[in-house]
Amino acid sequence: PIVAPLTAILAPGTFVSISLPAWLSLAYVSLFSMLIGFVFWYRGLAQGGIAAVGQLQLLQPFFGLALAATLLHEQVSLGMLGVTVAVIACVAGAKKFAR
Repeated sequence: PIVAPLTAILAPGTFVSISLPAWLSLAYVSLFSMLIGFVFWYRGLAQGGIAAVGQLQLLQPFFGLALAATLLHEQVSLGMLGVTVAVIACVAGAKKFAR
């Protein structure tokens, strides 16, 4: 709501210039990533508890890194692996002391 006036000013004058693949991409992200994803995420939070399950969200970027390396053959540096191990250790420590 706060950025709505700025968006109205910067938005294109007509939506006709936006391609069909762009609209389909917006619909996909809106439906699957946001709506359906949040339904399962909040159900998991309710079942497992916010303190315990919420820590797992910190690992999400690293699952994305692993998928990018596996499926897209992205380069993974030694620094990326080091940070991944450090964050996993922090999450494990937080889960251990949250009990």
